[in-house]
Amino acid sequence: MLVLPFLASGQEERKHIREGYKAYMDENYNEAEIMFRKAEEAGKDSYVARYNTSAALYQQQKLEESGERFAQLMGETSDPAEQAKLLHNMGNVMLEGQQYREAAEAYKRSLKLNPNDEDTRYNLAYALEKLREQQQQEQNQDQQNQDQNQDDQQQDQENQQQEGEQDQQQQEQQEQQENQQQESEQQQNEQQDQQDQQQMQELSREEAERLLQAILQKEKEVREKVDEQKAKAAKIKTDKDW
Repeated sequence: MLVLPFLASGQEERKHIREGYKAYMDENYNEAEIMFRKAEEAGKDSYVARYNTSAALYQQQKLEESGERFAQLMGETSDPAEQAKLLHNMGNVMLEGQQYREAAEAYKRSLKLNPNDEDTRYNLAYALEKLREQQQQEQNQDQQNQDQNQDDQQQDQENQQQEGEQDQQQQEQQEQQENQQQESEQQQNEQQDQQDQQQMQELSREEAERLLQAILQKEKEVREKVDEQKAKAAKIKTDKDW
């Protein structure tokens, strides 16, 4: 809640301030700003006109410009009551900007100048509550980030473990395939050796048979030759007896 001063020195300035004040109360803050700026021009940048322009800017959520103007006005008055109002308004600007710690500090300074201002006291309590909520949210967010980081680390570890297991499985499968291939090659070699041995045995049998046939044939020839010689000898002996 902002409090607008109404007093002005010049007639033209007072006219624009009245029009601006009426527009402000009708919540036509853009029109109020226009009228208050005209009052500034008429009153040669009067304190009252500048104060009201700052309030109209605040109502339009032009917080940065509004806060800067209230801060400038703090250096132009030594009246504790006015300074308390300015600090109250500066606190409101910071509160709207969710700068709860800065807002609370502004309200505290305002209450030191005007301890009986209940609106400022209420706003201070509200700012402190919002600050507590903000800090709690930040703590919760930090905890969530920490939990998320832990989850990510755990997930990374699980992924690495899974990748390691997959690599190990692939290695075991590869070793198994290599072993199977070696066994297959060994079996093929053994089969080849058996075939070679069988062929050698078959060749040996054939060779033995050929050798046996040759011996038998030789023996046959020898017997036939002996029989032939015996037959000749018998014939010769017969011839002599005659």
